[in-house]
Amino acid sequence: MTEPSRVVFLLDCDNTLLDNDHFEADLRAHLIAKVGADGSARYWHAYEALRGELGYADYLGALQRARPPEHADNAWLELSAFLLDYPFAERLYPGALNLLAQLGAVGPTVILTDGDVVFQPRKLHRSGLWQAVDGRVLIYIHKEEALDDVAAHYPASRYVLIDDKLRLLNAIKNIWHDRVRTVFPRQGHYAHDPQVATLPAADVTVDRIGDLDARALSA
Repeated sequence: MTEPSRVVFLLDCDNTLLDNDHFEADLRAHLIAKVGADGSARYWHAYEALRGELGYADYLGALQRARPPEHADNAWLELSAFLLDYPFAERLYPGALNLLAQLGAVGPTVILTDGDVVFQPRKLHRSGLWQAVDGRVLIYIHKEEALDDVAAHYPASRYVLIDDKLRLLNAIKNIWHDRVRTVFPRQGHYAHDPQVATLPAADVTVDRIGDLDARALSA
């Protein structure tokens, strides 16, 4: 049986360590350039429909669903290369890798994210985040519903959870209580969600992931 760590650091990926909003803006521009405004609208309609059905972002699945079935169009086929070969390493927030290295000197660092089993791992590999945490990656459909599995994989006396969604931080705090310390970097589009003003504050709030003090979190 794995000996529990004193502390495990759980870090989200999208808009926490990596600027996923920037990626989506690039994708929107690329879609319009390759398949036009109508094709782009078709893609995002499929994306939102799949997100409602699955509970997570499925960029590749949306591409499959949005492709017109009545004719072959290489422009649609080439969009997969844009997604799979996107330079995610260029979208890491300043200080993200340095923070992982500093926290890793204290306890295990784990990427805890929602997503699919193809594109999300690809994003983590392409960004270098997979390598930065030595493959300690957990991907769920709804991570707040998988905390028992998280604890089974990485048992610890305490957890530090860093996530850009205050709603998720509060949901997990309500389950783990004092077992977890929550950290809210106010970056990405969720930082401007009106719901943020109605929710209890996280234990720690910063404007940017690079503002976090690894020594203070470790304490």
